[in-house]
Amino acid sequence: MTNLHPEQCRAARGLLNWTQEQLAALAGVSRSTIKDFECHRHALHRATETLLVEALEKGGVRLLYSGKEGPGVRLKAPLSLQPSAAGLNIGMLGAAIIPAEKPRRHR
Repeated sequence: MTNLHPEQCRAARGLLNWTQEQLAALAGVSRSTIKDFECHRHALHRATETLLVEALEKGGVRLLYSGKEGPGVRLKAPLSLQPSAAGLNIGMLGAAIIPAEKPRRHR
């Protein structure tokens, strides 16, 4: 694994619709750590980076580290399967937003 980039962190939070506070709570770090990292004020310690990556990946994103296009981030599953989706489903390239089906209750 290579370093997590501040832009990846912000993009991953955006895809998950998480605030800095939510990521901080889920990763077990302070909000100021995330804020300072995303603003390029300081680099992360390896252990802190691992905590952030694990929280983001458990939340449903995949961090992309290498390749000719550079680092990136994508969803692991459609938003309709994400707990923070708020009932939206994004199409293949994010071009179409359609309401997700409501979950059916099993009897």
